[in-house]
Amino acid sequence: MRSLLLALAFPVTAAAQEFPAPLTEADFIAVNEAEAALGQLLFYDPILSGNRNIACATCHHPRFATSDGLSLGMGEGGIGLGPDRVADPANYPTEFIPRNAPALFNLGATQVTVLFHDGRIEVDPARTSGFRTPMGEDMEVGFSGILSAQTMFPVLSADEMAGHVKENDIAKAVRSGRITGPGGAWDIIARRVEGAGDYQQRFEAVYPEVAAGRPLHFTDISNAIAAFMAFEWRADMAPFDAFLRGDAAALSAEALEGAKLFYGAAGCSGCHAGALQTDHGFHAMGVPQIGPGKRMAFETHHSDIGRMGVTGRAEDAYAFRTPSLRNVTATAPYGHSGAYADLRDFVQAHAAPRAALAAYTGAPARLAALEHDALGPLSDAADRAALEAAIEVEDRPLSAAETDAIMAFLESLTDQPAIDGRLGVPDTVPSGLPVDR
Repeated sequence: MRSLLLALAFPVTAAAQEFPAPLTEADFIAVNEAEAALGQLLFYDPILSGNRNIACATCHHPRFATSDGLSLGMGEGGIGLGPDRVADPANYPTEFIPRNAPALFNLGATQVTVLFHDGRIEVDPARTSGFRTPMGEDMEVGFSGILSAQTMFPVLSADEMAGHVKENDIAKAVRSGRITGPGGAWDIIARRVEGAGDYQQRFEAVYPEVAAGRPLHFTDISNAIAAFMAFEWRADMAPFDAFLRGDAAALSAEALEGAKLFYGAAGCSGCHAGALQTDHGFHAMGVPQIGPGKRMAFETHHSDIGRMGVTGRAEDAYAFRTPSLRNVTATAPYGHSGAYADLRDFVQAHAAPRAALAAYTGAPARLAALEHDALGPLSDAADRAALEAAIEVEDRPLSAAETDAIMAFLESLTDQPAIDGRLGVPDTVPSGLPVDR
C-alpha cells in the first residue's frame, strides 16, 4: 500500500522548499467514460478469478480507501472483506499475500512511470509496447499502458486470484505455463467474460474491433479496468490542491506549517516530491518485514529485497517505490509490508528509521488470523542487520509539534469524493456473481 516521508535527513535545497505547481488536466490521461463504466463492472466482478470468488475490489475496495485495511492481504482461501477477512475453513490459504495492497489513487497521472512496490512494471520508450514487465515483450502486446498491464499479475497469482492447480482451469493453465494463445489463462478468462450476461454487447459498444467480429481479448478487459481506475480514483481536489491553486485559506495554520516542514526543513520532499508527493523512485528506509515477503526463486528464507529483485543490482537491496501520499490518512496500514497500522507511528518511525527498526516488535501491524508465523522474519538477526545497513538516511527524530504539523498537512491531502469514487460500487455485475460491498 507503504513507505512514507522518505529522506527526512536529505539535504534541502532552495528549490525543495518551494511548493509544487498545482495539478492540471494535462497531468492525467484522457479517459473514455463508457470504457470506464465497463471497467467498473469488471473490477467488481469475481468472474476474473480462478474460482470465481475474488474480484479486484476484494483487495482494493473504496470502503478501505482502495486497499484492504490489512497489513498483508488474503486472496484465495479467504472469506469476508477488509480487516474482517478470515481464512475459509474449507479452503485454507497457504500464504499471506507477500506485500501490502497499495492504494489506487491517481494511477492515471501521466507522471506515474512505475507500478508495484518493486517497480516490476515501468515505462520504457525503447520497447514497442512503451513499457517493460518481467513477462517479456511477447506478453506486452495490446495493453494500453502500464496501468492496464499491471492487471496481468493478480489474475495469474495462485495466492491472489488464480487459485491452485487442482481447483480450476485458469490455475491449471498458469501452472503449465500456458498464459497466451488459445487455451491459455488469458484466453480462458476472456471466454468466461465473453459468455457472461451481456458483457459481449457491452464490449461491442466500447471497442469497434470487437463489434466487427474480433474475439474478446484479455487486454480488452485490462484496458477497460485501467480506464475505470484512472477515472474513478483521480484525486486532485483536496484542500492542498485548493491551496496550490491560490486559495490561501484552504489550509489551517497547522497544516500550512506542516507543508512548510514537508517541503522544507524536514526534507520529506527529497523523495515525496511534487504535487503527488513521490519521485517515482526507490529507497531503502528500513521498514520491517513481516509475513513471507516476495522472495527470489533461489532464496530459502523469507527475505524481501525489494527493487533488487527486479534489477539484480546489490545497491537496490531493500529499496521500495516511493508511494504518492494522496489520501494517505485513510490508507492504513503503511509500508511495503504494512508494518505499521497507525500513520503517526509510521511518520515518527520514518524520521528515525534505525531506532524504529531496533524497537520494532510487530505489535503495530494489522494481520488477519492465519496460522503462519508472520513475525518470524523479525527474528532473523542477519537479515535485520542487512536491512539496517541499507537505510539511506540518518535518524532525525521529529518533535511532537513537528509530528502534529506534518500530520495536519497529510490530512490536507484527503479528497473524500475520490475515496468514494465517481461511479461507486455497482449493485450487480453481468456474471451474476456476488459483489463485495
